[in-house]
Amino acid sequence: MTAPHPRTADRLAIRPMRSGDVAAVVDLEREVYPTPWSTAVFHEELAMSNRRYVVAADTVGTIVGYAGLLLVDEDAHVTTLAVDPQVRRRRLGSRLMLALVAASRGAAARHLTLEVRMSNVSAQRLYERFGFAPVGIRKNYYRDEDALVMWATDIDTAEYEQRVAAIEADLEETG
Repeated sequence: MTAPHPRTADRLAIRPMRSGDVAAVVDLEREVYPTPWSTAVFHEELAMSNRRYVVAADTVGTIVGYAGLLLVDEDAHVTTLAVDPQVRRRRLGSRLMLALVAASRGAAARHLTLEVRMSNVSAQRLYERFGFAPVGIRKNYYRDEDALVMWATDIDTAEYEQRVAAIEADLEETG
């Protein structure tokens, strides 16, 4: 039996993104997205006070996922979420979304929004679990595809807190 690849290690830490993480994030961005953000864009995002970015790092410190938010008044806009293809299907997207929800609520946001590729059904299912519902389509949002616009409203309520608690409990139970 061979040792597991370090990028598939079971223990992951989700923490705020730091400028020193940008090179690894950009490498992952290039692997995951057809039109990746540049190093400069990530540094600019990290410098803005109304942005929140997190990374997921394995036990050897390899970044295997990241996610970000733009905060505007009562709204939080999920700007990006990516998981290394080698560690997909292990609920890391859910853990990253939990971190974004916590950051949104911590900033007194009442609603969450995002755009997702029309073809990315697995991501749409993840977002639906967090209470997002489709509200429209942005034509040609991506160079090669339309985006589905989704919103989760009233994330500041006890009902939404129960939804988040159920997701957290499920993650704890299933590992």
